[in-house]
Amino acid sequence: MAVEIAPATSAASNAARTGVLVMLLGMLMFSLNDVMGKWLVATYSVGQVVLIRSLAAAILLVPFLWLNGPKKLLALERPGLQLARVAASTAEVFAFYFAVVYLPLADVMTYWLAAPIYVAAASPLLLKEHVGWRRWTAIAIGFVGVLIALEPSSEAFTLPALISILGSMCFAIMMVSGRSLRGTPDTTLAFWQLVGAALVGLLWAPFDWTPPKPLDTALLCLLGVVAMIAHVLVNRALKLADAATVAPLQYTLLFWAIIFGWLIFGDTPRLSMVLGAGLIVASGLFIFFREQQLKRQGRLTA
Repeated sequence: MAVEIAPATSAASNAARTGVLVMLLGMLMFSLNDVMGKWLVATYSVGQVVLIRSLAAAILLVPFLWLNGPKKLLALERPGLQLARVAASTAEVFAFYFAVVYLPLADVMTYWLAAPIYVAAASPLLLKEHVGWRRWTAIAIGFVGVLIALEPSSEAFTLPALISILGSMCFAIMMVSGRSLRGTPDTTLAFWQLVGAALVGLLWAPFDWTPPKPLDTALLCLLGVVAMIAHVLVNRALKLADAATVAPLQYTLLFWAIIFGWLIFGDTPRLSMVLGAGLIVASGLFIFFREQQLKRQGRLTA
């Protein structure tokens, strides 16, 4: 006897598949943004790159802000936390572009993918969430992965590596604060992030400004456009499919970082980086799926 699939079930399945494809495209766009950023900071200062990137992204964001109503930009919940988030996001973007000047893309991306581990570790203090022994074990394994990737020694403990760790921690602060600012529209959060980055870039860029070539000007502007499109794609994917389906796909960023790093910049991943990345990804995935399981059970206690 043939089994007839309910239309609602079929539609949900199609939406989930579309969400997966959109998320994968979003991750590819973020990876292209990283590649262009690394290419450009080899010639132009980090301040100049971030300034032009932020202005281009802000221009692209204006129509969405207008549709949502300009008043929402100023009617902010918890202004102090909003300011802290902007400060963290600004530090994070500058740290990222500074790090890729000196380190392979795969190295930098490995440090950044450790951010969910920092969020889980900080949740008991900042979000008053209880973390059980399973997630604490995963957090510890994740930190071991970071140490293996970092290769703590007098040679490996470089300033760019330390800035990468700091930047990933700032990214974690952004994630934690985002949980506490669920009432703020995504476009509003993105706008103030761009304002913070643009202001610091405006202060920095005049002291280290290189007149860009026409092609580089287009790439500098495209950098912001690609990043904004990537954010839109990720947000859309999360609306098409549940987080448990699409969120783990963020780890494809590491795959693209290795591929693009090898093809474009000639970077060969170190064995310690591969091992550390494996532990970080495994622990991050365990933490994520454990939290999803507890949410389904109506508790977040183990």
